[in-house]
Amino acid sequence: MNKQEEAVRYFRNKFNCSQSVLAVFGSEYGIPEDDCLKIACAFGGGMGRQQHTCGAVTGALMVLGLKYGKAINDPEEKKILTYSKTKEFFSEFKKLNGSTDCKVLLDGLDLNDPVDHQKIVDLKLFDIKCEKYITDAVNIIERLMK
Repeated sequence: MNKQEEAVRYFRNKFNCSQSVLAVFGSEYGIPEDDCLKIACAFGGGMGRQQHTCGAVTGALMVLGLKYGKAINDPEEKKILTYSKTKEFFSEFKKLNGSTDCKVLLDGLDLNDPVDHQKIVDLKLFDIKCEKYITDAVNIIERLMK
């Protein structure tokens, strides 16, 4: 199973987009699966279901931080590289999907409104759109980290 399929499997098992993306990369950086799932939990639904930045995006940015981020005693260049990779990620994700904003990506529907939430379910947007965003995020990350 590749990382894209694995991330979608997490999502289909009731983990959010952010958890699904981070969890497939975390072990490469010594972070156990449960810790990845906990760390990324608050970022689902555009950060706590506030529908800001898409969870697939925030999960991917955490992965970029793990790979390139600046830690204690690291040179400033590591932060600069991380920011550069982040901008590249945003550009590619927007090119593919038109936005990085969860609400926009879910056709303007509100996750917290019961009527809108039911529309999201009825239209299968979680299955169709969110799974695509997760797959896109993993694909972009894999490309950026080569």
